[in-house]
Amino acid sequence: MRTKHFINDADKLVEAALKSQSVVRPDLSLDLGNKILYGPRHAENPSQVAIISGGGSGHEPSFTGLVGEGVLSASVVGTIFASPSARQVLNAIEGVDGSRGILVTVMNYTGDVLNFGVAIEKARARNPKLRIEMLVVGDDVGVTRSRAGKVGRRGIAGTVLVHKITGALAAAGSSLDKVVEVGRLVAANLASIGVSLNRVHVPGRPCEQDTQDLLGIDEVELGMGIHNEAGCGRRSGDDARLPVLVKDMLQQLLDPNDDERNYLPKATKDVVVLINNLGALSVLELGGIVLEVTQQLLQDYRLNAVRVFSGTFMTSLDGPGFSVSLLNVVDTGVQQTLLDLVDAPSNVSGWHTIARSNTSMASTFVTTGNSPFSYQGEELEQTCLECDMGPILAKLGGGLRALVAAEPDITRFDAIVGDGDCGTTLKRGAEGIQKALATSRPKNIIKLLSRITEVVESTMDGTSGALYGIFLNSLLHYFRSHAEVMTVVDRGFWTLALDSALTVLSKYTPAQVGDRTMMDALIPFTLALKASSDVQHAASVAKEGALKTRSMRPGLGRTVYIGNEEAWLGKVPDPGAWGLSEFFEGLVR
Repeated sequence: MRTKHFINDADKLVEAALKSQSVVRPDLSLDLGNKILYGPRHAENPSQVAIISGGGSGHEPSFTGLVGEGVLSASVVGTIFASPSARQVLNAIEGVDGSRGILVTVMNYTGDVLNFGVAIEKARARNPKLRIEMLVVGDDVGVTRSRAGKVGRRGIAGTVLVHKITGALAAAGSSLDKVVEVGRLVAANLASIGVSLNRVHVPGRPCEQDTQDLLGIDEVELGMGIHNEAGCGRRSGDDARLPVLVKDMLQQLLDPNDDERNYLPKATKDVVVLINNLGALSVLELGGIVLEVTQQLLQDYRLNAVRVFSGTFMTSLDGPGFSVSLLNVVDTGVQQTLLDLVDAPSNVSGWHTIARSNTSMASTFVTTGNSPFSYQGEELEQTCLECDMGPILAKLGGGLRALVAAEPDITRFDAIVGDGDCGTTLKRGAEGIQKALATSRPKNIIKLLSRITEVVESTMDGTSGALYGIFLNSLLHYFRSHAEVMTVVDRGFWTLALDSALTVLSKYTPAQVGDRTMMDALIPFTLALKASSDVQHAASVAKEGALKTRSMRPGLGRTVYIGNEEAWLGKVPDPGAWGLSEFFEGLVR
C-alpha cells in the first residue's frame, strides 16, 4: 500500500481536483463552495431531463468526469469516501434546469441515500411543481443477500453504465418517466464484483488507520469495496492466480444456483461488459485481465460480449485491483435499444470508448498466422552439407537447459544494472526453441537453424532479441549459401560461419569487447574457437569475458544511464554477457 502522496491535505486535494476540471473543461461550471460541477448549458438546445449524481471523492473519474453532454448534468461530491451533505445536494438540484424533471442517481450507501434523500424531499417541499425522482444503484454481488439484509447491495462501477444509458436517453429528449423506467431496468439487470491486491491509504490520514488488516504478500481480497470495506473472502497461492480469480468472480456473477448472489437469474445471451481499473493497474495488466474475462465468458458461459469497455471509470483512489460488471442486453421498451444508448455520443472525460461495429467478440479471436504480405523462406529438404545432427542437437539441448537454469541470476543482475527483463527474454527464447524441437526433429542443419531463428524472432523482443535475430539470420545465410556444394560441417566450418555472422552483426552495433555487453562473451568465444578449434576452451574464454564485465564501466546499453556505480561496479556482470556464457558452458557439459 502506498502511503506517500504529493498532496497530503485531503481537503486541499479535493478542492484542487475540482478546480482542475474547470481547467481541462472550460465549458463546465464549478461551484467550489458546494463542490458541484455543472455541465454546459446551451440556450439553443431545448431543455431535457437533468441527471444529478455524486458521492464521496476518491472515485474519479466518477463522478466529476461524467459531467457533460450525454451523461450527467451535474455532480456533487463530498470529502474522500464521504457523502456530500444534504445542503450541497440541494444546491445542485436547484442549480440545474429542472423544467423537464430531474433524476438523482445515487449508489447504495447509507450516507449517500440519506443525504440525497433529504435534499430531494426538501427540494419538493420548496417547489411542489418540481418533478424529481431518485434511482439507487446497488450492483455489488460481493455482499450476499443474507449479509446485506435490508440494506441491499453496495453500488460500485456498474453504476457508470446506468449513468451512460440514462444520460443518452435524456439527451435524446425522453421524458422523466421513461428515463427513470429504463434506469431501473438497467440497474435490475446489472451485477458487478471487484478484487484487490490490497487496501488504499487516504491522503492526510494517519497511516495506522489504513494499514490495519492489510493483506499478506501473496493474498488478494475478492469483493473488497471501493472504500476499503471487507470483501467476501481472501485468496492466496494458486487461488490468487488471475484465471482462477476470474473464474471465481464470474461464478459469483452468473451461477444460477447461488441463491445468495444470483442477481442475474434471466441472463441474456448478449451482455455488455465493463472492466474497471480501481486506480493502480497498468494499462498493460488491464489488457491481460480483459482477455481473460472475455475468453472465460465465451468459453464457459457461451455469453457474447457485444460491448467490452475497459479503462478507469470508478476508482478507489489508487486501488491495486479491478472490477467486472455485466449488464444483460434487454429490451428497453423505448425507441432506442440498450446498445444504441450505450453507443450514443458523449463528450465527457470519464467515458472513453471507440467507434463500434457489428463485429462480435467471437470473431475477433484469431490465432497468430502468417501475414499475407510476408515472405515465406524456402526450407531445403535436401542439402549437400554433411552434418551429424545427433551431437548438435544434444549440445544445443545442454546449452538451452543451462540458459533456462541461469534465468534467476540473469534477472537479478539485470534488475540492478538494467530494466530487469534480460533473464526472462533469454529464458523465453530458450524455452521456445525447446518446445519447437520437441514438436518435430529438424532433418538437417539448415532446417534447424531456420527453426531456431523463427522462434527467436517471435519470442525474444527488446535489444537482445534484435541482436540475436541479426546474428542468427546471418548464420543461416552463411549455411544456405554453402548448401549446394558438398561440404562437411566441422569445427572449421562453424568457425567461419560464426565469424561471418559476427562481422555482419558488427555493422549494426558498435559494441566491442570492453563495452559491457553480450559482445564481451560472443567475440572472445568466436576468436578463441577460430584460433584453437576447441569449443570447451572457447566456452571458458567466453565465461572469463563475462566475468570481466563486473569491473567495466558501460560503453553502451541501458547501464550507461544507471547511477550509483558503487553499488554494482566490481560486483555485477553484464546480464547479456553472463547469459550467453552460461549457454556456451551448457554446450560443452
